[in-house]
Amino acid sequence: MGPDPDMRRLLPNPPTSWVWLLGLFTVASFVEGVSLSHMTVFIPLHLPELGVAVSDVARVTGMVVAISSAVGIPFVPFWGALADRYARQPIIIRSFLFYFLSLIIMILAGNLWIFIVGRAVMSFTMGNTGLMLTTMTERVPRSRRGLSFTLIEGAIPVGMSLGPLIGGPILDSWGFGTLLTIDCILMGGVILGMAFGYRDKYVASERRSIFLMTANSLTNIVRSPRLRILFPALFVLFAGEGLAFTYAPIAITSLYDGDDPGTTIGIVFGVAGLATLIIGPAIGLVADRVGHWRVLTITLVATSLLWLVPALVNDLISFAVIWALVISISTGGISLAFSVLSESVPSEIRGRVMAMSTLPLVVGLMIGTSIGSVVTQGSVFIVFPIAAVTTALSVGMLIYASRQRTAPAVQLS
Repeated sequence: MGPDPDMRRLLPNPPTSWVWLLGLFTVASFVEGVSLSHMTVFIPLHLPELGVAVSDVARVTGMVVAISSAVGIPFVPFWGALADRYARQPIIIRSFLFYFLSLIIMILAGNLWIFIVGRAVMSFTMGNTGLMLTTMTERVPRSRRGLSFTLIEGAIPVGMSLGPLIGGPILDSWGFGTLLTIDCILMGGVILGMAFGYRDKYVASERRSIFLMTANSLTNIVRSPRLRILFPALFVLFAGEGLAFTYAPIAITSLYDGDDPGTTIGIVFGVAGLATLIIGPAIGLVADRVGHWRVLTITLVATSLLWLVPALVNDLISFAVIWALVISISTGGISLAFSVLSESVPSEIRGRVMAMSTLPLVVGLMIGTSIGSVVTQGSVFIVFPIAAVTTALSVGMLIYASRQRTAPAVQLS
């Protein structure tokens, strides 16, 4: 027996409910970004405390991020199917619970391998942003969709930029464990907010097996001329972004000669976060007026050119300025990439497909950091030209994808 054709029956929403939900999702994403930044940006500073030789920090940093990112990849397609089969809200909360557990394990880790296990638990958090964006797509007015996506999707990189600014002095004064303990408390607040802060109005009518629903989502991606280009384009885009973001702290410390590396990294990332708060939403507003695809292309072309500059600077202030500029512009572009992805997916499978939108980010990060663990043996600054090339390649793929048609959803029974 085939599935009920009404895949997305929703209860009526109050006219202003999307504004409250936008705020809740944005705050949750911001806290996620803050915690994620501490678990990523400060890894190079923490590795010597776990017994890693200073000369091996660059190589081991890439290894830690690549290995820990890979563990949760096979589960990504199933989170969206579980949300469609049962409910979205518990699956969203699930991601923050895994963040909480990951933080606990890393706090208690006494050696490198336990630390990797703790960070690997974090890979089971994937899929929450896609489900939040799907929920917003069904509630927010179309004229405010670009802004809403930019705020939610942009809150993570803003948190990842401001997180080191807040966490750097804490790290330098009280250590990595204290910093992650504070993150645990914040994450606990997010879990409570997501559990009791809104009512999930989505009513699941899907009755097929999880495996069949997952296969159905993958089939629709492959069948769609646009989606089968969009997803690889995002893989390429995030490979460069993840590579540059992971190794930027090492580049910063190579330009800094002092006793407060955590604080210094935090200031550089914090300035970028403040710039993103201004430039990111502005890009979203312009995109709502001019067109998402057009502004997406322009921002990523600019990002590709800007990625070349950090490799040419030889002082910390110049690096901080260009880092703020490239991160703020690329964040706006990435947010629009998720927006055009959501708009390219049929509504009846949007939740499942958008839950898989995390897959390019994580796989790209894994590929990028794997490359970084090899190429940075000579100079860590080589990662920025590589990011420029991957971004330029993704632009070409995105332009091609924009010219392809979307396809109606097919249902496997």
